[in-house]
Amino acid sequence: MKKIEKIQMGEFLQFDENKIQNIMEIKLNFLKGEISLEHAKKKMKESVDHVTAQEFAICEQYLQQYGITDDELSERMEEILEIFEGILVTNKLQLTLGHPIRTYLDEVVAIREVLGEMRNMLNQKFIKNQWTEHYDKLSEINIHFARKQNQLFPALEKKGFDKPSKVMWTLENNIKDIIKKAKEYLESNLVNEFLDIQNEVIEMVEDMMVKEEEILYPTSMDLLTNEDFVDMRKGDDEIGYCLIPDPPPYQNENSKEKNMSSSEDLLNDLAQVLRKHGVGTNSSREDILDVSQGKLTLEQINLIFKHLQVDLSYVDENEMVKFYSDTKHRVFPRSAGVIGREVQNCHPRESVDTVEEIIRAFREGEQDEAEFWLEIGGKFIYIIYNAVRDDTGKFRGVLEMMQDVTKIRSLKGSQRLLSWNEQQESIQKKVRDKEIYNEYGITKDTIIGDLIKEYPFIKEYLLNLSPKFKKIKNPIIFKTMSSMATLEMISERGGLDCQDLINKIVGEINTKSKS
Repeated sequence: MKKIEKIQMGEFLQFDENKIQNIMEIKLNFLKGEISLEHAKKKMKESVDHVTAQEFAICEQYLQQYGITDDELSERMEEILEIFEGILVTNKLQLTLGHPIRTYLDEVVAIREVLGEMRNMLNQKFIKNQWTEHYDKLSEINIHFARKQNQLFPALEKKGFDKPSKVMWTLENNIKDIIKKAKEYLESNLVNEFLDIQNEVIEMVEDMMVKEEEILYPTSMDLLTNEDFVDMRKGDDEIGYCLIPDPPPYQNENSKEKNMSSSEDLLNDLAQVLRKHGVGTNSSREDILDVSQGKLTLEQINLIFKHLQVDLSYVDENEMVKFYSDTKHRVFPRSAGVIGREVQNCHPRESVDTVEEIIRAFREGEQDEAEFWLEIGGKFIYIIYNAVRDDTGKFRGVLEMMQDVTKIRSLKGSQRLLSWNEQQESIQKKVRDKEIYNEYGITKDTIIGDLIKEYPFIKEYLLNLSPKFKKIKNPIIFKTMSSMATLEMISERGGLDCQDLINKIVGEINTKSKS
């Protein structure tokens, strides 16, 4: 076998090249079918006393140099891990609360608690409500994965370690798919089919937790600096947390900017760029800038992007993510960790070919636009990609625009006049006619997102009203349910009478109004 070549990750990890060479030779002989799994396990134990998580990770990074594709690596990961049975060692990580890796580990503990309860339930009488509650909890693993994909993976890629984003992402999608399948069985009352796949669900999730604990997190601790984790923590809150309370802040005690918000960071970074190019002697967010059609300050530009009713992402001509609009209504989660990341690593492996084909067609001038639409959780999502070209026609990147168009698709006829007064009069008429019983027009069909938008304090009120409402604290889950869940649905989930819940909410609004 040819001698292993140096890769970027070697700048961050020190390792024994001879040991890596021996490990690689055994793995490659097995993957190419030259030796059996048992023979590979035997040879590995004879060749090395132990293999650290970091050494395992280095070997995974090298495999592509020898013709092993990410697809093959993903499909045969369980066999590869079996080769190292009994010799793969991991140091127990002792980290403070708030450290991003400690947060991942705490979530692993919480996920395992849910798996343990599910195992016990398999030996008990089937009760649908219990399983529904546990699958609601297990579904929060999507948040755990989203934070890894948008925060941890980009940081590792910058150190030359891209295997997690290329391999783990596919395994995570497989887990999400089987959880979705199980929930569909459960909702359709297909009890036998649901119970038949529970062991597979539990095993797949547990296997992922093992990979994270034994390989991903220890390697991350070696590759990433404290400053990397401080930056990572700034974006973690934007995505949320899985089955655990929000962790405390994690800051670098030596950082003079530790109290600066991420939005302030962005504005100051923009100001520095402008100063570099001579725009203003002391450029700041108050400086007036000439844009294509007008004059705006940095703060105004930032506010415009923040209030657009469409999500924007921009990838430059070098296929690097350079920008996304930070809106509260984002369809899919984003965090600052994606900035400066190769766009191919921001998508699951199954869709990378499509992404690359779009960029190729745009770059070569064959196409200027690509559109997609999909239905997710009762929402109709419209996505359009546009080629970005300068005044000379030169390709400068791709602009992605994404929007929840569910309401737009439902509109009919025309609305030419401002309807606020008409809506208020309609509500008052219904109150008079006793169709509804409060002056705020709140009914069982009121959408929870609309209610909280009008009365933000109701969100905290519901959290205090019942522990079953804790889901609305999670930004991703709340974003999904806010546009579709009615008060009737919310009351059922919270185990409350719907009219009683409405009365409590009206009472809280009255109390706040008086104060």
